[in-house]
Parts: sequence; C-alpha cells; structure tokens
Amino acid sequence: MDANLQIELAPRQKNGLLLKNPVLTASGTFGFGVEYAKLGEVPRLGGVISKGITLHARSPQAAKRVVETAAGLLYTLDGPNPGLQVVRKKYAPVWANWQTPVIVNIMGNELDELADLAQRLEEIEGIAGIELSALSADARTSWEDEPSLLAEIVTAVRYATTLPLIVKLSPGKHDLLVSARTAIEAGANAISLIQTLPALGVDTVTRRPHFSPPRSGFSGPALKPLALRYVYELAHELRNTQPTIPIIGVGGIASTNDALEFLLAGASAIQVGSVTFANPRAAVEIVEGLEAFMQREGVADIHDLIGAAF
Repeated sequence: MDANLQIELAPRQKNGLLLKNPVLTASGTFGFGVEYAKLGEVPRLGGVISKGITLHARSPQAAKRVVETAAGLLYTLDGPNPGLQVVRKKYAPVWANWQTPVIVNIMGNELDELADLAQRLEEIEGIAGIELSALSADARTSWEDEPSLLAEIVTAVRYATTLPLIVKLSPGKHDLLVSARTAIEAGANAISLIQTLPALGVDTVTRRPHFSPPRSGFSGPALKPLALRYVYELAHELRNTQPTIPIIGVGGIASTNDALEFLLAGASAIQVGSVTFANPRAAVEIVEGLEAFMQREGVADIHDLIGAAF
C-alpha cells in the first residue's frame, strides 16, 4: 500500500503550497538548503525553509554564534544574513531546479521593509512561499506584543505578495491564541508554532553573557512538550473556527515519534531544527519513519493522523 503523505499548506491561496510529505526543515538550521544538497536527499523532503533574511545584508554582531546547553542550544538572535540580492543571485537559481519547494523566512525592523522584501520575493523564480517571523530582525521587538501591530504587519506583507504566507509565532507575555487569530484574520495561510524562546547563558570564565548584545534564543529537545501543548491548544480552537488553516509544529522534534506526536496533536506539518546539526539526515529519517509507521499501522492517508489525539 502506498500511503498518501501530501499536505496542502495554503488551501486559501490561489496557487497553494503542496508538500509531498509533512516534513520541513526549520529556518536557521538548514542554511539555504544548497549546503545539504550534496547529500542528495533534499528531494525526499516536503519542503525547505531557508535561513532568515532581511532586505539588506546584516553583518555579524557577535563572534560567537552558538553555545550548547542542557537539552538544547543557545544562539544569538542578532545574527548575520546575506540579504535579498545574494539570495536572488546565488540561491534562487538553484531552488528553481528543485522539485522540493523552498519557503523563505523573512525578518525586518520596519513594516515598510518587510512589505518591500515580500514584494521583491514575489518576482523571484524558485521561491514557493514566505514564512514571516514575528520577531524583529534585531530581536528587540516581538510584533505579537501588540495585536494591532501584528495585524498591520501581516496585512502589509499579505498585500505585497501573492505567495503563500506562513506566520511564525512564539509564546511570551502575549496570548498566543490571540496572536494566531490576529495573523489569520490579517491573511496568514498557515501558522508555525513555536519560534525559539528568548533565553540567556552566562560564561563563568569571562563572567559575562555568552552573547553581546545579550539576546539569545533557546532551541532543542527541552522545547518539545511546551511546543506540543501550544500546537494542541491552537489546533483544538481552530478545529471549530478556522478548520482550513494548517498549523506547522516546531520545537524539539528529533525523531519519527516526535513528529507523530505533533501530527496527532493537530499539526498538519512539522519542522525539523536543531537536531540537524548533530544529524544532517534527521529530516529524511523522519520522512522514512512516517512512511514505515503508516505502512505498519495500515494508515492510508496522513490526514487520518492529524488531530487524532482530540
């Protein structure tokens, strides 16, 4: 039996965003995909989400980028990226020849900057969709802290492009369910949960924070139960109000069992992140594991698993 693993991430958008399976790579953990293409397994993935980019290139602010910690990684949030022009000239021509869709994660500090970036991405062949980070490029502001600002930014990006739009959210001092509803009403086709959490680590030798400025994010296995909870809660709410909006689960997913938990909790797709640093084949192994599980359990369609935990 050949099981159906296809997932549509943008059912409300004209051209849609159809994945051959629900396994994506998470932004910031898979580069721009071309770095892993030599492994020959990118075609096995449902999709690739690129490293976050801004309209213009940003230089590194910290010499140190990543620090290993218990059950995860700390990394600087104010990191470098090559900007739109390098993506246009160096990476997009490669993506245009792939059968695996590439979704570009975008960041910015101003509404106009984000809208301009989204509009320019519209014109580039090889880009299948946009993932909008709700955290500003300098990591100083979370658009979610003010629902009206989040609505304004998502609306501006939605107006600027016809590409499928995913909005990536994270828990904080705001109500995550309110943020999700706001993003959906403003035009988001799908919601990613959860973005990495703000965190801090201190170097006991220098007696200073690991990163300067001291803004860092935390990712890894310890995030999984928290991310799973938020996915479950949002999926439960959208089940009755917005049943066509897919949720993409992300946070600590390192195995087939992890992926299955998120699918059963209501995620339509998942992102594989930090584990890729230790095992570059992790995402492909999860695809293979899902195929084997469905074959073993006699599940004909991946949709039969999504939300089955309710």
